[in-house]
Amino acid sequence: MTRQDLSTLSTHPDSHQAPGTTIEPGPTRTVRPRISAPLCFLGFLAVYLIAVCTPLGQRAENALFGEGDAREAWIYGWSGTAFQSSAMPPLNHTALPTLLVGLAVIAAVTLVRRCWWQGCAAIGIVVVTIASKELTRTILPRPELVDAEVSLIDPSFPSGHAAVPIALALGAALVASPRIRPYVLVAGMVWLAVTAAAVQATYHHRPSDVLGSALLACACYCLATRWLPPPADAPGVTRRPRALPAVALSLSAAGALVAGARTDSLTQSLVFAAAGFLCATLFWFTTARRPVHTGRRVRPAVG
Repeated sequence: MTRQDLSTLSTHPDSHQAPGTTIEPGPTRTVRPRISAPLCFLGFLAVYLIAVCTPLGQRAENALFGEGDAREAWIYGWSGTAFQSSAMPPLNHTALPTLLVGLAVIAAVTLVRRCWWQGCAAIGIVVVTIASKELTRTILPRPELVDAEVSLIDPSFPSGHAAVPIALALGAALVASPRIRPYVLVAGMVWLAVTAAAVQATYHHRPSDVLGSALLACACYCLATRWLPPPADAPGVTRRPRALPAVALSLSAAGALVAGARTDSLTQSLVFAAAGFLCATLFWFTTARRPVHTGRRVRPAVG
């Protein structure tokens, strides 16, 4: 066996092969998301069954909406609910304009970069996520299992306001250039954390609603990326700063704490912030790429 063969065997993770067997690297290195679509769908179903379809889940979430008022939320002035207030996109009436502008930006970037497959997949992720949200809210009932107030009976799973930022951020991640893609992910992650926490703090949605939207959008992203060709930066041509994940998580946690804070309850504030941060973390791990080394085993020719 040559020195090159010994080096190949010692550095490859499958170096415990039988003597006389070498491993040649494959022609390409594939890239896969760290979270799969079936796992997201199972999570979506589990959240619905536990939080919506059980008395324990309904009581736990209904308890978060006590006798307080939406005005007790710190972000109430930016929620669009207050009289003559400006709503932070995509809260309140800005949801549809934000969605349309986001789709226009994705289409423009697709035309400029000529990334047709990625652009079609990005627009498909946004459209399918919003359509799936509307469909699931229609067909998935909210049974009246506990003696709840009328305002807590209407179906709200999953959240449409939380679906807009995560769908647009996932779409932007596909069409962005490799150099700015990490920073697009950070911006989308913080935006999602703030939005998910805000819609809870203002009593528009429950924690299960925002988690359901995040899982639904991530499942659409995983399905779309599964059929796309490997990205140009798959072998690691573009490196992101090592501190970027820690910075992204820190900013998302801070944004979720501020947007989910209320003046009347520390417990509610922490729960709302935790749910928003969990949505952002799910978004980060879904878009993080995991390179998979491929290789084939060959045996040297006899003689």
